[in-house]
Amino acid sequence: MTNPDFPITLDEIEALASRADVVIDRLRERLFAPDAEKRLDVRFNVRTASEMVGRTEKAIRDAEADGRLPEPEKDPNTGRRTGYSLAEVNRMREVFGTLPHRAPGDPATVLAVQNFKGGVGKSTVTVHLAQYLALKGYRVCVIDCDSQASTTSMFGLNPDVDVNENEDTLYPFFQHGGPSSLHYALRATYWPGVALIPANLGLYDAEYEFAARIMREEGFVLDRLRAGIESISDQFDVILLDPPPALGMISLSVLRAANALVVPAPPNNIDFGSTAHFLRMMSATLQELAEHGGARGYHFVKVLATKMNDQKGAHQVIKRMMDAVFPQDMLQAVLKDSAEIDNAAANLQSVYEITGPAARTETHKRCRTYLDAVGREIEVLIRKTWPSHHAALRKEGIL
Repeated sequence: MTNPDFPITLDEIEALASRADVVIDRLRERLFAPDAEKRLDVRFNVRTASEMVGRTEKAIRDAEADGRLPEPEKDPNTGRRTGYSLAEVNRMREVFGTLPHRAPGDPATVLAVQNFKGGVGKSTVTVHLAQYLALKGYRVCVIDCDSQASTTSMFGLNPDVDVNENEDTLYPFFQHGGPSSLHYALRATYWPGVALIPANLGLYDAEYEFAARIMREEGFVLDRLRAGIESISDQFDVILLDPPPALGMISLSVLRAANALVVPAPPNNIDFGSTAHFLRMMSATLQELAEHGGARGYHFVKVLATKMNDQKGAHQVIKRMMDAVFPQDMLQAVLKDSAEIDNAAANLQSVYEITGPAARTETHKRCRTYLDAVGREIEVLIRKTWPSHHAALRKEGIL
């Protein structure tokens, strides 16, 4: 019987949820078609490849002629080179000794892109930063710690079909008697140089696992994820963590595991207010952890202005305020609001994956410039933590 004071019944809510599932299923049928495994179709001409590798076009052609590099693929009709894949560019870097890997004695950078507010561009930053670093030749691991699994989807996996929370995510690692390392969950992606530990909705159960275990093992939340990352860190230069947009047990373990933080913050009142609240909570939380033996420092903590719209006066006012309040803590680069990012994400692509005529539009070029600037600035911050890169940074006039 319907209560006139509450006309919407549980049955109607269930029907609404079912209709939403139909829409989601149709979207996934289009984006995750059977056998439609994602591939990276980006190709680089010899000029671009030489810039990426740090050697002349002639040096590349000479290496192909003398057998150090394979002969380039050519169009059978025109005889012209079809361009190089990222894997082939990395092979050139290997031959010429220009891969930018950290030295074994340098600390792997464990960078969390974290804010307790949703919708600030956290996954967008994580995915594009991972791909920017891969284009530069770094070895990158992305750990999706968010049960919403946006980052997992962007890397071409259907969280509901391709990911088993009991085998493929962090969840087994957090369970009592779970694996001793994270190697079981690592999987290669279609991006050369990028590995992924995926997530799905089942990862949320890890919050309950944490709650059950923290009473018995006080140090568990502090140390478990950090220990897991240490078990795989020798394989990577940079490990990127995409945590949930909430202060929960997983987010706490991310704060403990990371040695660097980037805080995405759109310059509007609500989002920046949430960011200020996040920073206060983070400070209090880290202080609390320190009192229980979990003291933690970071190589760097930077605030990144995201979704910036220059046409909105309020954005400009708040951005100037952010620069004044955080003069040393803001990244100089700004990730501006762009339909290019939204349009790419609608097809589960990043801006770095767009090819053909769409990659030659002014909108695309502007967006790519913003993303490159963010990636470049964070790359420099990372390299500053690696003693083996200091001489090169001094030569570049950065140190």
